[in-house]
Amino acid sequence: MQNRSSCPPTSSRRIASAMSLRIHGICALAALSLAALSAAPAVEAAEAPPWMHALVAATLPAHDDKTDAVLLYAETILTVQPNGKVKRLERRAYRILRPDGDRYGTVRADFDTQTRITSLRAWCIPASGKDFSVSERDAVETAYFGVADGTLISDLRTKLLQIPAAVPGSIVGYEKEQDERPYFLADDWEVQDEVPTRETRYTLQLPPGWSYRAVWLNHGDEEPTVSPGAAAQWIVSDVPAMRIEAHMPPWRGIAARLVIAVLPPGGSGGGLQSWSEVANWYNGLVRGRRDPSAEMRQKVADLTAGITDPLDKMRALASFVQNDVRYVAVELGIGGYQPHFAADVFRHRYGDCKDKATLLSAMLQLAGIESYYVIINTERGSITADTPPNLGFNHVILALRLTGGIGSASLLATQSYGDSDRLLFFDPTDELTPFGGLSGSLQANFGLLVTPDGGKLVELPQLSAAAEERTRTAQLTLDADGALTGEVREQRLGDDAAAQRYALRGVAKDTDQIKPIESLLSASLPNFQILRARVANLHDIDKPFEWIYEFKSDQYAKRTGDLLLVRPRVLDSWTHGFLETKQSREHAIEFDGPERDTDVTEIAIPPGYAVDDLPPSVAVNYGFASYQSKTELVGRKLRYTRSFEIKDLSVPAAKAGDLKELYRVIAGDERNSAVLKRTAATD
Repeated sequence: MQNRSSCPPTSSRRIASAMSLRIHGICALAALSLAALSAAPAVEAAEAPPWMHALVAATLPAHDDKTDAVLLYAETILTVQPNGKVKRLERRAYRILRPDGDRYGTVRADFDTQTRITSLRAWCIPASGKDFSVSERDAVETAYFGVADGTLISDLRTKLLQIPAAVPGSIVGYEKEQDERPYFLADDWEVQDEVPTRETRYTLQLPPGWSYRAVWLNHGDEEPTVSPGAAAQWIVSDVPAMRIEAHMPPWRGIAARLVIAVLPPGGSGGGLQSWSEVANWYNGLVRGRRDPSAEMRQKVADLTAGITDPLDKMRALASFVQNDVRYVAVELGIGGYQPHFAADVFRHRYGDCKDKATLLSAMLQLAGIESYYVIINTERGSITADTPPNLGFNHVILALRLTGGIGSASLLATQSYGDSDRLLFFDPTDELTPFGGLSGSLQANFGLLVTPDGGKLVELPQLSAAAEERTRTAQLTLDADGALTGEVREQRLGDDAAAQRYALRGVAKDTDQIKPIESLLSASLPNFQILRARVANLHDIDKPFEWIYEFKSDQYAKRTGDLLLVRPRVLDSWTHGFLETKQSREHAIEFDGPERDTDVTEIAIPPGYAVDDLPPSVAVNYGFASYQSKTELVGRKLRYTRSFEIKDLSVPAAKAGDLKELYRVIAGDERNSAVLKRTAATD
């Protein structure tokens, strides 16, 4: 019943998706340790329970010949005790259909100080032969998957139990019991799996006088039945598998699930009934945490000395927390949600996202600037305007209140607040996004704005594509042998600039620093030699990140008799093939953020040659994205210009065909060649 979250810093979010755990920091999926599972468990010859044997002759749910396994039966029984503690019983049984289905023979049980495993056992009913079982004593205990870089201490743990003989024809299943002490009496029943489900059940058992409220998401309403000793029971049959597609919305945003709030007699102190209730709970957690120390007061005075402009004060304090407070997470118990005291974070100079937000909020307050917590999930779409109140967040940022006309053209991540003020959304954990900006994963995303009198769910602003712009200009020369030589300058803003800076962080050797350019050139040219390369504004995040490099590519143009075939699009490909499948698209396509790319490439043609034919111009606009290109002769140069802009961050599945066609248009344009014809003898 306890939704925990993990809050990845933006630099890490650009290379790994966030998992749902607690509100802490970097979240990169931990790799499953093969060595930890290499020892064979102590298999016992033991009869599988009757509920599993009842499935041996069960009809399989609808599936195709690529399905690795089917979920024959799933059951969750949640028993709420009068003292607010919870007992959870889970049962699952899969029939393995293909060799890759062996992954369903690994049982995972997560636990911490609030969630104790009381029983864990698994069984296999092979296609032939006797049943056997494995138990908790055969499990391997390890760190929780997803809590990695930056987490110093955490009480989150995982037990992995391997069921042998999870091979085609076998039925594998498990039974897991846990005691929980949730912070809120609320639960999510996930109805859908990655494989088809024959039957899934959820039973809620409550003390006398207790009640519940249930809301279905991504599924039609299913009325519960009342069984003996239970407040309610839901049974859903023949649930189709969740199709996994590239660039799909987050699982929490599209999978069928039931959100349940449990209410004690009187209706208070139980499940979540409003977003304001969640905000008030968080207000209780942070009460007193922003109280300043004398050292903090002195530091704020030093950082803002001689500064009269409130905006410049904000920048100075934000820069300190961004750059001088190291990201380290220490989380035990409620520490997964509750920040440490600002004075402690300041003294130690480290903390996770909620710690850094707390410290900056406290320092801003000392400078006379009001700010509010914003609790958010970095996977856009996990929380929407229609989502019932829950704790499905994994990150904390701040909203700074801009009063009295405070503003600047550089403050992009703002929105109106009240009659005349504005809020500036800022992520103190993201050391690579400049003050006033916002990473793509947070844009157009819903977060809980926590104010002194409660709070509300708000949609954060979406920045213009210009804030995420990448421009490339190339001045190149083609010789009569087809060799191409010249200089390229690239400027990058927003997430693209942050990704480049993150990739180069800690790189000392020049040969390693230019690897991104090597990758770009190797994907674009048949051969190349880098003649010179350097980076500009690597550490100055308030300026565009820049690459300046020179290269040579022999035989770039193809000779055919008196003709030279030259591809005007020299570098980079903006097309994608993930939609080129036989299946129709099921889910929306999600972009990381708004984007605008511009290329201007000029190629000086060799003496003795003239243009014989140029590729046609292209101009397509589908509303959610657009692409234009043009090739022309300017003096003695081929001038190729093109631009690509992403305007909407989510494209409905119904428009997937339009996006596929857009990518095909881009691919065709990128392959086009200009034809040069020899007009006179050349040396």
